[in-house]
Amino acid sequence: MTINAAQQPMNYLAHAYLSFHDPAVTTGQMIADFVKGKQLYTYPEEIRRGIRLHRALDEFTDQHPATKAAKDIFRPSCGLYGGVFVDIVYDHFLANDEERFNALTLAAFAESTYTILQARHDELPPVFRQVFHYMRTHNWLYGYRFKDGVLQSFTGMVRRAKYFPHPVSVPFGVFDSHYAALQDCYENFFPDAVAFMQHEGLKPGY
Repeated sequence: MTINAAQQPMNYLAHAYLSFHDPAVTTGQMIADFVKGKQLYTYPEEIRRGIRLHRALDEFTDQHPATKAAKDIFRPSCGLYGGVFVDIVYDHFLANDEERFNALTLAAFAESTYTILQARHDELPPVFRQVFHYMRTHNWLYGYRFKDGVLQSFTGMVRRAKYFPHPVSVPFGVFDSHYAALQDCYENFFPDAVAFMQHEGLKPGY
């Protein structure tokens, strides 16, 4: 089963955070799933680096034992779509991670990310420009902080997923009823993701 990357919600907050305030890397990370094949080479090297880092981070995330455990929580009812729901769940827990954000710093971080993307608006892939419009208008990066934001993201995912067999209440029920276990998965995963990106040459500026 293939899920259209241009149609699925992704862990935008995590990719933005793990760009460590580098504008070009942030741009590349945010647009990576909308850049296919030789389109990569239409971008300047600093943005290509962000795209490559996004893809490396995705592979690292998918292979991490904590992510596999989180997917296993969703798998009985959500099958292969579980990974997409885990992406959204990770953003929720990042938005509520007291070591990294409070309400004010998350709001400021979201706005700074939107400002970075707006400054490079002409370089954004056309489909992502549409996504970015909704992202900024509805403040997705901040909205991940709330369960209602997770529900909205899940709802969009289910609405667009042609072969997903359940109403949104099913994956959201999994999230809600396994909240503590999923939070443990996030807490076991995210420090390793930070270390991975540092190993790739990025320097945290937080």
